[in-house]
Amino acid sequence: MIDIINTKFVTSAPSIALAPPEELPEVAFLARSNVGKSSLLNSLVNHKGMAKVSATPGKTQLINFFNIEFRDTENDERYSARFVDLPGFGYAKVSKSIKAQWQKNLTQFIAEREQIKLFVHLIDARHPDLDIDAEVDAYLAEIIEEDQVLLHVFTKMDKLNQKELGVLRNKYPGALMVSNTKKRGIDKLTQVIYEILFDIEAKDDSLR
Repeated sequence: MIDIINTKFVTSAPSIALAPPEELPEVAFLARSNVGKSSLLNSLVNHKGMAKVSATPGKTQLINFFNIEFRDTENDERYSARFVDLPGFGYAKVSKSIKAQWQKNLTQFIAEREQIKLFVHLIDARHPDLDIDAEVDAYLAEIIEEDQVLLHVFTKMDKLNQKELGVLRNKYPGALMVSNTKKRGIDKLTQVIYEILFDIEAKDDSLR
């Protein structure tokens, strides 16, 4: 089993120019506002207060960096990495000029930050086919490098009934689904992130 230990907040930055040195492999989490990104990050590191959960969608405008350590509980091997919490897209109640600059800084960071090895695109399981998520995917497809991976994760699966879950699974076979409130899918997502980051072959095929 893989778990995450020794989580440490590094810094917040408005742009790539002020980001910390690229010294660790990074996982960038991106999502439409109010999809549960901060709650998921807290669940992954088992720390309720690591990523601030805002009551106002789109409030967070900085890129937040957290150093984390993975541990393989079978042999106590440890690997260091960094989680990057990107501002949520959509809903931001700020002036057009501020929003334009914010989006420019964010897209520049995503396109130019070479240490990003994995993009985790979180999608609300209740609204899996929104145009805004499709637009983000299209942009990532344009800029993603050969050594980078895009992983889709559906959040709030606890909000769906069994029939709705079945429809979603049929439409997106093999998709990862999580629930922060029910703590479902968190361990599986942790394992998959770990294997992608460090190019480790899955020990259990059910994790793919």
